[in-house]
Amino acid sequence: MKRLPGHLTDSTPTERDRTPTERDRTPTEPDRAGPEQDGATVQPGPAPAGVLPALAAALARELSRRADEERHLMRRARTNPTPQVRRGLVECRRTNADALGTIVRRHGWPAADLVGAPASTAALMILLHAPDLDFQLRCRDLIAQATADGRCPGPHHAYIADHCAVELGQPQFYGTRVDPATLRPYPIRRPETLEERRRDVGLGPLDEQMRTLRRGA
Repeated sequence: MKRLPGHLTDSTPTERDRTPTERDRTPTEPDRAGPEQDGATVQPGPAPAGVLPALAAALARELSRRADEERHLMRRARTNPTPQVRRGLVECRRTNADALGTIVRRHGWPAADLVGAPASTAALMILLHAPDLDFQLRCRDLIAQATADGRCPGPHHAYIADHCAVELGQPQFYGTRVDPATLRPYPIRRPETLEERRRDVGLGPLDEQMRTLRRGA
């Protein structure tokens, strides 16, 4: 299997005694700075062996529904950041992560070959906002393998690898994780080879990413 930067790092998780309000501000939000999926339709491909097509389609619908609900609450929290709305967003993220955990335990990571590309992107968004770093690390390595096997797009691995690195207090690999306070990427390891790594996973130049992010800020 091809080894990707950010796969199976040997570091242990750091302490994460941050409040829900602080955590809401820091994770990458795929509907703003990551994979876009607004208006995407659920189009699962042929179900992998052992998974019935009807089950794969049901999983795709569930993931997309949950991601849509979370995006709606994220937008409400930005325009109307009352304690009640923010608590609703935190609870939504918790229940979404629990549901994703059940899917992963039963079927493995919901890659594009199982649920279709839009629903797999929905699963990634849920994962990036999950409150459990250990769960994110386990899924990071599942996504790395799925990417190496051609069952998941390269950018999915980049986003979760960078997210976990930043949460562990380490430099990121691909520059996808941006500090919302400065609108600059968190520290990047070996920046002299960054653009090569980004090309390897199908990401455009970092300057283009940052221009797009700042236009939407």
